[in-house]
Amino acid sequence: MVAIYQIRLPDELAELIRGLHPELKGRFKSALAMFLADPHCGKVLREELNGLRTFRVKRMRIVYRIADPQIIEVVAIGPRHNIYEETFRIISRREKN
Repeated sequence: MVAIYQIRLPDELAELIRGLHPELKGRFKSALAMFLADPHCGKVLREELNGLRTFRVKRMRIVYRIADPQIIEVVAIGPRHNIYEETFRIISRREKN
């Protein structure tokens, strides 16, 4: 039996994708479609970001987690040079609340 997945994308990240250049926007939409087909396609992150995965889209990264057997939660989207530090700040804030 094939599992059916849903993507949970926060409003601010959906707005970010909508505002991208059309070519990059298409690449992000293709990446999200790939997650639906195979949520384990991204690279596993380690240490402070254990439990998260990353997927490369040109110079940008999508950081996500498989939150439930059927839910893929996008945590952050951004340029490679600072996305992992930003993701750490995001998950630290969530843990405090």
